[in-house]
Amino acid sequence: MTPELVAEHGLSEDEYERIKGLMGRVPTFTELGVFSAMWSEHCGYKNSKRLLRLLPTEAPWVIQGPGENAGVIDVGDGYALAFKIESHNHPSAVEPYQGAATGVGGILRDIFTMGARPVAVLDSLRFGDLDSGRVRYLFGGVVRGVGDYGNCVGVPNIGGEVVFDRGYEGNPIVNAMCLGLMKREDLITASASGVGNPVMAVGARTGRDGIHGATFASEELSEDSDESSRPRVQVGDPFTEKLLLEASLELIASGAITGIQDMGAAGITSSAAEMAGRAGNGVEIDMADVPVREEQMTPYEILLSESQERMLVVAENGREDEVVRILEKWELEAKVIGSVTDDGRFRVLENGVTVADIPALPLTDGCPTYERDGVEDERVQALRDTDLRNYWLPRGNLTRPFLRVLGSPNVASKQWVYHQYDTTVRTATSVRPGGDAGVIRIRGTDRAVAATTDCNGRFVYLQPRTGAMIAV
Repeated sequence: MTPELVAEHGLSEDEYERIKGLMGRVPTFTELGVFSAMWSEHCGYKNSKRLLRLLPTEAPWVIQGPGENAGVIDVGDGYALAFKIESHNHPSAVEPYQGAATGVGGILRDIFTMGARPVAVLDSLRFGDLDSGRVRYLFGGVVRGVGDYGNCVGVPNIGGEVVFDRGYEGNPIVNAMCLGLMKREDLITASASGVGNPVMAVGARTGRDGIHGATFASEELSEDSDESSRPRVQVGDPFTEKLLLEASLELIASGAITGIQDMGAAGITSSAAEMAGRAGNGVEIDMADVPVREEQMTPYEILLSESQERMLVVAENGREDEVVRILEKWELEAKVIGSVTDDGRFRVLENGVTVADIPALPLTDGCPTYERDGVEDERVQALRDTDLRNYWLPRGNLTRPFLRVLGSPNVASKQWVYHQYDTTVRTATSVRPGGDAGVIRIRGTDRAVAATTDCNGRFVYLQPRTGAMIAV
């Protein structure tokens, strides 16, 4: 295992030494890939977890806080609202259409794996100067990706925001949010409970797209990222997603499964390790049993593939055939690939031969965390200290600045964006995009849910704490 190979996997020397200590030996190539994905910033939050723990997460109306696929709150009359917002910045910078589309697809799956039906999506987008041809290419591709995926699945887009600023020139911000409604009793968690229960792969087959997508999402983008990183961008199929949505909700309602999780970042690796960790159990899975769509895929590739529209479910022992029947009803595939164990290990086989054997909990809870020293840019300090009296207009003539503000794309109507989205599908939209918030009514009640995405990034740039408070 060379230092160069370790560095290629996004791991530091200290992290590699920590892995060897946990394993009591040098990891195999496959095991290195597993740690690379699970200890990336995207999966492990190693640079942000310390700060995220400071956020308030408990309240009487909070049913499910951080640690699951989505948060869930009580909205009254026996209903619960599942919601989540997630970024897909790096993939969208490299392949804007697919990057944005799969961002929507992933956030939808996070919601319906909780047992909730998605009822609305929103998007918060940031791009560079619109005079740039590349920025216009990214802008157009992202908006089409968000719209096409949501429209095909049949979930209304009820709001969002679009901002243009030179600060986002090299890396756009693409945040997708989803809301889902459920009865409180329909909530299900992503936990590998029940020793001996079968672990099943359901939905689309596994290919080579998106391998090391989680690690890529944690890297710094460069001018060379476009072509070299394109294979790590996932490719979505919203029509398969719609079938998977209906099949998953039927599976949950049937009681045939005890847990379900999207194979998102890091694919089978993260879903299996996280489900095992939450239950305090282990999992054993055989890569030879995973349905694949390409020949001669290695265990490394299968484990780290981020092919879209896939789920990992833990079925009740003896009800595997029921799971298969439900998936076949929706023209999808389900196959047993392993089982829940009581030894706390994340064990991967290939035709019965062990290719990876790692303690499951360190993959999720053992990721190292860091407290970085932050130094404010002198240019920000100077800008914040600027005396605005130096910018007073002579004789109070506001005509030219007024016309300049009106000509800014940040002030202009965003109809071009949201007219590409279906905003009223499912006929529950009470307030459509274009206002302060979108509103979805809860059928059968006198209640409704209002949602928005809103932040002034310039405030945050000048004064992060105050800017964040203003956003809230």
